[in-house]
Amino acid sequence: MLNYLTTTMKKPKVNIDNEKLQLSSEILRAIAHPLRLQILEFIDQNKKINVNKIYNTLKLEQSITSQHLRILRDTEILETKRTGKYIFYSLNYARIENTVKSVNNFLERTKKNKTVTSE
Repeated sequence: MLNYLTTTMKKPKVNIDNEKLQLSSEILRAIAHPLRLQILEFIDQNKKINVNKIYNTLKLEQSITSQHLRILRDTEILETKRTGKYIFYSLNYARIENTVKSVNNFLERTKKNKTVTSE
């Protein structure tokens, strides 16, 4: 009986842009750390800031700060600009916005599919 049900029941079609969702999940993993969230918030408040100001103001070790900045840079939610010997960090708002849109689109599609299958 169970085999019959599983083969005859229609499974909902979920059209997921796996590439966008995968990228979004990597970005969410990168920011899902309290210290990285603190760093992002600090950069957002200052618009453009160098690593020295980040670790001195937040009272972090330079090496720890650099490791977290690398993780955030790898996901391209941080932009960098070198001025002399300093690298200045700013947020890539377009990247963050695209991530939020991708996650919201996925949640909306999932919600709609749940509604259709439960009716």
